[in-house]
Amino acid sequence: MSKSAAPIELDAIDRDILMQLQNDGRQSNVTLAARVGLSPSACLRRVKALEESGVIAQYVALLDLKAVGQYGSGYSILNLESMNTPLLEAFERAVRQEPEILDCLYVAGSNDYLIRFAYRDAEDLERFHTRVLMRLPGVARSNTLVVLRTVKKTTALPVEAAGARRR
Repeated sequence: MSKSAAPIELDAIDRDILMQLQNDGRQSNVTLAARVGLSPSACLRRVKALEESGVIAQYVALLDLKAVGQYGSGYSILNLESMNTPLLEAFERAVRQEPEILDCLYVAGSNDYLIRFAYRDAEDLERFHTRVLMRLPGVARSNTLVVLRTVKKTTALPVEAAGARRR
């Protein structure tokens, strides 16, 4: 989460740095500087400023699901019994403690939460549904969507200049 309340003004070089780092967060500062047309010291100053401002929230390694034995992924739409504050807090606390839940989003509309997860096989999917999802506090209903094929997946946010988006 950003440390700043207001969006940071990014110039073209900042946006280029962010695009480069989103494509390869492990590249050396020297390589990054060459790619964005800066000296290594100027590039490092800009990266540090982007980190300190909260624009760069963290660096992570993205794992291949199959390489770690997870052959499927899915999403579950959850509805809670009620939307009272103690139940919401208990549900969200339990979700944060459950390592198998990869993402949990509180959503608007006729549903309450959207959860993303991965699983090994059909038996593991059933176990996750009955022993994890349906045991979360207050869950009244779930609708699980199993991913058949990923058409597009990215963690990169668009960092184009305002007004420069493709139409």
